[in-house]
Amino acid sequence: MKVVFMGTPDFAVPTLQKLIDCGHEVIGVVTQPDKARGRGKAVTYSPVKEKAVEYNIPVYQPVKARDPQFIQTMKDLAPQVIVVVAFGQILPKEILDIPEYGCINVHASLLPKYRGAAPIQWAVINGENVSGVTTMYMAEGLDTGDMLMKTEVALDPDETGGSLHDKLAAMGADLLIKTLDAIADGTLTATPQDDSQAGQYAKMLTKTMGEMDFSKPALELERLIRGLNPWPSAYTKLHGKTLKIWRAQVVDKEYEGELGEIVEITKECFIIKTGKGALAVTQLQMEGKKRMDAQAFMRGYSLKTGEILPD
Repeated sequence: MKVVFMGTPDFAVPTLQKLIDCGHEVIGVVTQPDKARGRGKAVTYSPVKEKAVEYNIPVYQPVKARDPQFIQTMKDLAPQVIVVVAFGQILPKEILDIPEYGCINVHASLLPKYRGAAPIQWAVINGENVSGVTTMYMAEGLDTGDMLMKTEVALDPDETGGSLHDKLAAMGADLLIKTLDAIADGTLTATPQDDSQAGQYAKMLTKTMGEMDFSKPALELERLIRGLNPWPSAYTKLHGKTLKIWRAQVVDKEYEGELGEIVEITKECFIIKTGKGALAVTQLQMEGKKRMDAQAFMRGYSLKTGEILPD
């Protein structure tokens, strides 16, 4: 099948690779414009562009997908299907109407729940037991098109945003191929989304989301830590420096003391009082230092009970 692939981040790469491996004719790749990153402002390619260049696939990088010249380029390519995976721009109707078999999106949630930009992380933060991937026809609304196929995965107790990302990226690639196969043999059926079942909008992540509020229950904070791992990460302040918390366990015990107070220190962790229960910090990263276990951190850092975070 002649395919134009639209995607940008790491999550989209396995689907592009699968399309290539399965023999589909990827006639063009559309991704976000190159960006200058780091102190040296070196121009870097998106992960999808890197993969496209590896296979000598033509790459298109419109600043705006609604640009008339870009729309004409897509019409000239005449793809049978456009596959979209975390592209990063909303497509206008002029593009949605181009391919014979429509525009198919690989979305990292079980729609209609978690429409939006960051469904993977919010599934962890909100304590979902199950997540998954949905393929869908794209419509003019945000993640509102008819659903095609779904696949599910149970979340592990220690699931992070990063680990779920990798699982769903691989699952999404397989599901997309199954969806295209069903299109080819005429067995694909589309199911309209029930808007009444739409859950929380999975808004984009920001760095400020990671600031820990110890008035919240320990269970919520532990989920936040896992959901924001590896980016943007959960953090607090210790002695005026940013302290990222990478792993913690919920302690089902009510301690005396103030919210955010370090109420107990053991060989393996230190325990912080929260709005409900407490949080045992087992892996962390001090500003300017490497990630390490709390045990190693406490061997080289003076930490005392009674200190209150953020400090």
